Amino acid sequence: QVQLAESGGGLVQAGGSLRLSCAASGLTLSDCHMGWFRQSPGKEREFVAAISWRGGITYYTDYVKGRFTISRNNAKNMVYLQMNSLKPEDTAVYYCAADNRSGDLHRTRDPYDYWGQGTQVTVSS
Repeated sequence: QVQLAESGGGLVQAGGSLRLSCAASGLTLSDCHMGWFRQSPGKEREFVAAISWRGGITYYTDYVKGRFTISRNNAKNMVYLQMNSLKPEDTAVYYCAADNRSGDLHRTRDPYDYWGQGTQVTVSS
């Protein structure tokens, strides 16, 4: 049984910060590329950030570059998303995803095999 669980979401004012965490069970995250995605009501789930197996490569959507940082601690089997300078348009449910197949680090949803249930981030103006 493989499960991912996000935590750390909440309500924050514009300009504030949140740190999201993703914990895994039944899966060794050091074998996986990891991604963060987000989804607002009525919109498709969109790519936010990704990190390679051992953390050597990271990708970000242009909307969050310079504000968000993805990181991982494989010894703890966890992945993080530090979100700074938050904007109201960052409001969404944020999902952690794992790709346990060999290959490229992806910026799209389909290659990821496992998904968490999401954590709500709300940024007020």
